[in-house]
Amino acid sequence: MVNFKSFRGVVTQIDDFPIGQNGEKEGCYKLMTVEDSTRGIVNFVVSPSTYFVNQEIVTIGDQITGYYDGDAPVPLIYPPQYRALVVVKENNYQNVKVDFFNNQLVSSDGQLQLNLSAYTLILLKNGQPFSKSPANRNLIVIYGPTTRSIPAQTTPYNIIVWC
Repeated sequence: MVNFKSFRGVVTQIDDFPIGQNGEKEGCYKLMTVEDSTRGIVNFVVSPSTYFVNQEIVTIGDQITGYYDGDAPVPLIYPPQYRALVVVKENNYQNVKVDFFNNQLVSSDGQLQLNLSAYTLILLKNGQPFSKSPANRNLIVIYGPTTRSIPAQTTPYNIIVWC
C-alpha cells in the first residue's frame, strides 16, 4: 500500500532533469516546479513511469495536483523534491482521488465511498481492462458529483488500478 500524499498548485517551471552518466536518459525526466496559494514550493521529478490522468499535457501556468509516496526517502533540500507518481491537471468537469480503497470501497481517509455501476470503466495503468474487484487496492478514481454524506458517495466514471 502506497502512502499517497499530494501537493496542489500552479506549475511555474519545467526543466529537463539529468539522470544517468552518459546522457542515455537525457530528456526522459523533467523537474516540475509547483507553487501553491500560500507561496509554498515543491519540485516534482517526473519520470517516464509517472501517470498523467487522461494523458494530459502539462505546461507552465497549469493548475495541477501531484501525488507522491509519503513514505519514500527524499533529499533534505529546499524546495522539497518528490518523485511524482500521479499528476492530475485540474479541470472543472471531473474530480480525481488517488488513495487506497478498502473492501467496502471507502478511501483510507474515510472521505469517499465508491458505488460501481455497469458503466464504470475499470482499467490498468496501461489502458487494458481490469477484470477483478478493485477493492483493497490503490486506485486512481475519476468521478463527478458526490452525495453530501460522510463519507461522500459517488459512482465513478473511471477507475485506474495501481498494481
